Amino acid sequence: MNRRDLLTLSPPPSKQKQDFSHTARTSTGLTPYAGPWTIAEVKHLLRRAMFGAAKADVDYFVNAGFTNTITELLTPGTAPTPPLNTYTSQYNDPNVPFGQTWVTAPSDPNATGLRTKSFKAWWTGLMLNQARTIEEKMTLFLSNHFSTETAVVQDPRYSYKTNALCRQYALGNFKTLTRLISLDPGMLKYLNGYLNTATAPDENYGRELQELFTVGKDPNGVPYYSESDVQQAAKVLTGYRIDNVNITSTFAPNSHDTGNKQFSAFYNNTIITGQSGPNGALELDDLLNMIFATSQVALFICRKLYRYFVYYEIDAAAETNVIVPLASIFRSNNYDILPVLDTLLRSEHFFDVLNRGELIKMPLDVTVAACRDYGVVFPPAATNLVGQYNLWNKLYQQASLMTQTIGDPPNVAGWPAYYQEPDYHELWINSSTLPNRNLFTDTMLLNGYTSSGDNIKIDIVAYTATLTNPVDPNLLIQEVIDRHYSTDVSQTVKDYLKNILLNGQITDNYWSDAWNDYIGAPTNMTYYNIVLTRLRSMFKYIMDLSEFQLS
Repeated sequence: MNRRDLLTLSPPPSKQKQDFSHTARTSTGLTPYAGPWTIAEVKHLLRRAMFGAAKADVDYFVNAGFTNTITELLTPGTAPTPPLNTYTSQYNDPNVPFGQTWVTAPSDPNATGLRTKSFKAWWTGLMLNQARTIEEKMTLFLSNHFSTETAVVQDPRYSYKTNALCRQYALGNFKTLTRLISLDPGMLKYLNGYLNTATAPDENYGRELQELFTVGKDPNGVPYYSESDVQQAAKVLTGYRIDNVNITSTFAPNSHDTGNKQFSAFYNNTIITGQSGPNGALELDDLLNMIFATSQVALFICRKLYRYFVYYEIDAAAETNVIVPLASIFRSNNYDILPVLDTLLRSEHFFDVLNRGELIKMPLDVTVAACRDYGVVFPPAATNLVGQYNLWNKLYQQASLMTQTIGDPPNVAGWPAYYQEPDYHELWINSSTLPNRNLFTDTMLLNGYTSSGDNIKIDIVAYTATLTNPVDPNLLIQEVIDRHYSTDVSQTVKDYLKNILLNGQITDNYWSDAWNDYIGAPTNMTYYNIVLTRLRSMFKYIMDLSEFQLS
């Protein structure tokens, strides 16, 4: 289906699962990119590796050069300050003073909802204020991969800890992360691992560990593992419990199945020897070593990374030229994530023009990126911590209206846009979400969003003043298109945009004079309102077009 048809909600043709096993959308592979390094390349990279492509970031990385840019993007940042109590006006938390963190405080059912709201606002704020690194995008990727739901976990301290793990290992070792997630109190609660005993084995985590987190299924949707493998994995994982005071997991030997566990031919008929006492916990490492010894884990994870960062359809050429060699790199580096991302982001395949503007933006790439790209100002923590969190929460809510609710994906599989064949990222767009996307950008251009007297909105006049030559309508329009679209647009569209700036007049001076009048007397409200009205109309049209929804 043509993306423009989808984004204008034209009636779609009948859609069936497609076979890409013998096709080649592009033949490029992992050969290091050696092409030009301009705004176009930097913008493409940043939109995939960060949230948006803010002008300051684009200009910075254009000057940094290709090699230094990739290196900096793949350098981990510092661990952020955890979420804070900003909710004292709604509930006087006896365990957490205002402005202090609740993540290590005692559990409090009366504070659960408010702490959960704080967690989601905090996470949104980290995306907004991200450093020049891929870490935030990878944290989201891993949080979606090892999916949990705050609404099910029902303890935001656990949800925070799961998030912190994904953040800590965003560029770290995937196998180590898988082990830690298996013992994470949030995951133990979410998939009933804390209820798994020798006398009543629970298969939830044993199944998802293989199906969703490591091995996956074959191209026909058939699991590589057997039902017996799920049952045996569940037995390996018996005995883990949650320590609600220390917010960690413990191992209860008396609840562990001490028998031998026999796995299928897919795992080379491996037998994990049952162990008793505290040594029963060692069986988890035996299980993970067995799973990660298969070739399918690296292939499965590399395909997920490809769909997240490059394109959702993996044809025969992409499988051969990109996925298979990436998986080899993944395995040879003992499942470290960094070498895989480094190779992918430096490749000619990543920068192939056929991979630019080919993804429909996830909702967070609409909401967070719009604020970053246009320099939206939020209240400072030093003087208005409550207002800051409240407005971060407003932004979180807007993404949720577009069907991306951080902390609460639809289920254990995560957001369907990253796994649901054959539509994948096209699932972000429907008759409800597209109007919500347009309503969000329209609102941000007009009055913005307000909470308790604090407001966020796009100051489009101030933003335009940061551009190279805003006095010239032709250069202004071209720069805006270059910075905010992944591809150029027709001359007809440019003429329409120019007509908005000229207010229906013919000569360029109708805009140039208006802009110069404003620059000469920026406090003159008449001059200000003239340029504001025209710029709002022009940018509204730009953000309502289909091209704006593509990354």
